[in-house]
Amino acid sequence: MTILIVVSILAVILSPMVWLRPSRSQSGRMAMRMEARRIGLAMQLVPQEWPHWLPLEPPNPCAQYHRPRRAGQAPCWCYWQTEPGVWLNQWREVCTDAPLLKHLATLPANVYKIEAGPQLIALYWGEKGDEKVLQDIAAVLRALA
Repeated sequence: MTILIVVSILAVILSPMVWLRPSRSQSGRMAMRMEARRIGLAMQLVPQEWPHWLPLEPPNPCAQYHRPRRAGQAPCWCYWQTEPGVWLNQWREVCTDAPLLKHLATLPANVYKIEAGPQLIALYWGEKGDEKVLQDIAAVLRALA
């Protein structure tokens, strides 16, 4: 009986430590973020106001992977992916820029948004996939920066 009480007390004491351990999905995301940092991408969780016309609402906050743009890159644009391979601007017009579409076609289906501002190019991603998906994302950001 004494052993049962001691084991129960130890279980009660040690159970909060188990809660602090990250889950497999959290560990996978942390590894993906460290790999992104290693290959030169910056990452942050950013709150977003998503357009009401998206078929599925992306997570909020969402993971933003970004890279600084070179000086003199003037065009600023923003596209949302409504379904795999279909990129729309804020007026729901389909992207018709052929060189840009060539790069966007290599992105996975869980990339929700890509935008180019005067200082950086940012991509909002659901962080599902393996290292090859991360390499594809890095290649697109590098090419468009």
